[in-house]
Amino acid sequence: MSADGLAQAQQKMRDGGVSPAAIDVFSHYYAALEAGATGLIPEETIEPLLEPDRLEDIEIDDHAAAQALSKTVIIKLNGGLGTSMGMDRAKSLLPVREGKTFLDLIAGQVRKAREATGAPLPLVLMNSFRTREDSLEALAAHADIAVDGLPLDFLQNREPKIRVDDMTPVSWPADPTLEWCPPGHGDIYTALLSSGVLERLLDAGYRYASASNSDNLGAVPSARIAGWFAASGAPYAAELCRRTAADRKGGHLAIRKADGQLILRDTAQTPPDQMDYFTDEHRHPYFHTNNLWWDLEQLHAALTERGAVLGLPLIRNEKTVDPTDASSPKVFQIETAMGAAIEVFEGATSIVVGRDRFLPVKTTNDLLLLRSDAYRLDEDGALRLAVDQAPLVDLDPRFYKTVGDFDARFPQGAPSLRAAASLTVRGDWTFGADAVVTGDATLEDAGAPGTVGDAVTLEG
Repeated sequence: MSADGLAQAQQKMRDGGVSPAAIDVFSHYYAALEAGATGLIPEETIEPLLEPDRLEDIEIDDHAAAQALSKTVIIKLNGGLGTSMGMDRAKSLLPVREGKTFLDLIAGQVRKAREATGAPLPLVLMNSFRTREDSLEALAAHADIAVDGLPLDFLQNREPKIRVDDMTPVSWPADPTLEWCPPGHGDIYTALLSSGVLERLLDAGYRYASASNSDNLGAVPSARIAGWFAASGAPYAAELCRRTAADRKGGHLAIRKADGQLILRDTAQTPPDQMDYFTDEHRHPYFHTNNLWWDLEQLHAALTERGAVLGLPLIRNEKTVDPTDASSPKVFQIETAMGAAIEVFEGATSIVVGRDRFLPVKTTNDLLLLRSDAYRLDEDGALRLAVDQAPLVDLDPRFYKTVGDFDARFPQGAPSLRAAASLTVRGDWTFGADAVVTGDATLEDAGAPGTVGDAVTLEG
């Protein structure tokens, strides 16, 4: 064991102001990594989850649902910069509809839910060091969102990247910020405890948390799910959706054969030669939305009993210290997944919800859909499909991958997709105002930049 490597990493974290609890958690995973843990979950060790409970089949008392929602806090994971889309600030500050950002729309959802139910519904962000300042500045425009006595955010921890060759924390003077990485969104539990926010929520009388990603505008506050969760008595629950061919990369729940425990398996935890099982939407018919519910009292008890080390399964990511430089040193990034906590809590459960609760934006393909008339903004602040089935969008990544390039090619906004089944764009095309797509439409690469004129209809 590289005691020296661990000691160096611990000192680096102390010097960087990382909390003692986060250092303890990192030390736990460092030892597991050095012992050869890969985090892989082979197919032969699990059984598919085939018949989970469905929200639409459950009767929920309206009064009990309202009571549960009145004790619920809304937590949004807001640490991502949207780097895969060419962004260098919080992804939640990206405009989605009518100039409103994810964060604007989330604040609107919380406001609408408060007005409809009378629940206080505090909104709390888990920020990273890179998203905190901009996000809190943006929330200042929603002065009514803050709840007296409670913070608007807490900080995700950070940890050093570890060299693959000698297990020491990497040094990269060209850009020292690249020496650090987030511990994955499984850090949310450690960060909640070490920041003091968990105890403040409990002291203020809150019992439940609804947590989701800030780029998922489908995860609106729900009294119905809050009522179901409170009545279940479960310490933890995950929202699931029925899988389609478009969801083959999403993580899924399964049943571990060794003890019958529900577990989460992500792509990085699947042996490469077994990816055909992972991507089979018939074998594993439900995917994990990363919309979670926790009993805050039971979460606090588990964290304090275990010294903040819940023991979530390790995810080992091997990368280069500079993602843009393949010749830079290879490093391990030690991560955990928020949803993996399902295997830590006895009695944890899941519920199948409508697809409208899962609307993540991972690419500009997703962004074009949400900006188009294929979706409508409902009275509760949620974006929902305005058509029977969302059209498939496939934009040429050479010209549309980054938000800057994407916006430059849709200067007048998204075309109408209400009558579209799919839109495939190959090559460099700029769309004019009021363009309309119908059926299965394809724009081929013309070998030079092209233009779709104003009010032009692209027919499949």
